[in-house]
Formats: sequence, C-alpha cells, structure tokens
Amino acid sequence: MSLSRVVSGLARLGATGVVLLCSLVSGVAAAGPDLDDSVDPGLQRSLERVVREQGLGGEVESGRLSLALVDLSDADAPRLAMLNGHAMVYVASLPKIAILLGAFVEAGRGRFPLDGERVAEMTKMIRFSSNEAATRVLDWVGRQRLLEILQSPALALYDAKRNGGLWVGKSYGREEAYQRDPVRNLSHGATAFQVARFYWLLDTDRLVGPELTPLMKQVLSQPGIRHKFVKGLESRPGVQIYRKSGTWQDHHADSALVEHDGRKFVIVGLANHRDGGEWLERLAAPMHDLVVPPRGSVAGR
Repeated sequence: MSLSRVVSGLARLGATGVVLLCSLVSGVAAAGPDLDDSVDPGLQRSLERVVREQGLGGEVESGRLSLALVDLSDADAPRLAMLNGHAMVYVASLPKIAILLGAFVEAGRGRFPLDGERVAEMTKMIRFSSNEAATRVLDWVGRQRLLEILQSPALALYDAKRNGGLWVGKSYGREEAYQRDPVRNLSHGATAFQVARFYWLLDTDRLVGPELTPLMKQVLSQPGIRHKFVKGLESRPGVQIYRKSGTWQDHHADSALVEHDGRKFVIVGLANHRDGGEWLERLAAPMHDLVVPPRGSVAGR
C-alpha cells in the first residue's frame, strides 16, 4: 500500500481515528502479558551459540555488545532471547523511533494532522536519519511531552525499574541536552529490550493501534542507508525490513522488524566499539536463520 493511500485513509477516519488512538495510548498497550514474560531458553541458547561462533562472546561479556531477538511468528507466543538486554547505552539516532511515536500520539490527540507534508518529514527522519527533520518533528511533539509519552504507564518504553529504555533528552541539533535520563545520564539512550519491545508493541497493534500501524510501518520501511543489519540481510533475498539505526563515533546501533517466508522477528544490536557496525552486519543473517531456517533445515526451539 502506498504512503499516499494510507494517509488518505487516515484522513477519512476523522474524529473516530483520533478517539481510537487516544484510548490506545491511555492504557491498551499495558494490557496482558509483557514481552519479558516470553524468554525462551532454546532461543537463548541458540543466540549465545551464534555470538560464540562469530567470535563476539568477549564483547558481550565486556558489555560492549547488547542484543535482543524476538520471534514473532506466532502472534500468541512470542519468543525472546537477550544478551545484556537491560543495559542502558548511548545509541545516537536510534531513538528517532521514539520521536516518531510521539508524533503519532500527538497527531492522534488532534494537535496536528498526519498529512503528506508531515509524513514526509517523519520519513526523512527515519529512512535517511535526517537530524534536521528529527528536530522539526520533535518540536511538533514537544520535548517534555515526548518524555511523558515514553514514561507513561500505558507504554512504559522508559522505565527506571527496568533500567531505563528509549530516551530522547536532546534535539538532534547543536544545542545542549535539556534532560538526561535518570539511569545513565544519557542524552539519546536505549536498552535492547525496550527497543525490541517497541517493535513488538507495533506488530501487535498496541503501539499506535490497528488504524495507524500501517502508516508507521510505511515510514519505517525501505531503509535509505545500506549498512549493519540491512547489508547483512542482503544475503537473505525477499526479506521485508522496518528499521532504524544509529551511528556516532564508536557507537553503533541497529533495530529492525523483519518479515520473511511467512515468519517475522525483531533484531536489536547495540555496540560500543569502532568495529561495532561490522559486528552487527555479521550477526544479522545468523540471527535471521534462528527464526527463518535455511531451506532443508528447521529452526531450533
């Protein structure tokens, strides 16, 4: 479905769509079991094996590499595996997904329309990681308002009791941070777990609701920067990727909801090393194969 058709469809929703989104943000996302109730021992062992085979066990042990993998192929039974999943780290541009969420929430409250012009700015922010677009979208949402959304009980994408999560305490311009996170004093931070949880909530229509999920996925689709997970998954033809990455100096982050051969999964990688981008590229295909097995084999459970 094209972006213009999705936007036109949302416009026809009118006030009904606004009421739906407001009700979702006020509490639906909090209903039912949460993702950390879905740790799968078999998938965990498999993820640990992949890391060892890639020679990255020491990087995990040192805290320089955090990973999360969620098999969403069975919507009623997600499977989670993590390494350093609750470590709060600096992740550069990856939290632009939080700004995207804030824009959808505030549009749902009627503060501004989800029209073509605004969706185009969000798309530049996500697909091409435009700092200028990110700062404009953040200004639409409001700095403190975004932090309220991220910490709301309904979403809890930043929760100090879970060692943090998605945080935006600085614009993507030159000005100083306006509010650093309470756990690690970071301007732009995340945990692998909460990033994975963002995509899980999106996929289950609990992030922005079933009417707006297609539009958010459209914005996250067709990555404009070919590196890390995107480059690593080029060896797996036919994958559909909804993605946001981040890079600054030695900080390398990537995150994606991936659909392939009737299966779907989330991968998140956060690395603090000059070679971190290359690590994530190497890990992408082996992590993919834990959920979507190569032909002639079966995924381990």
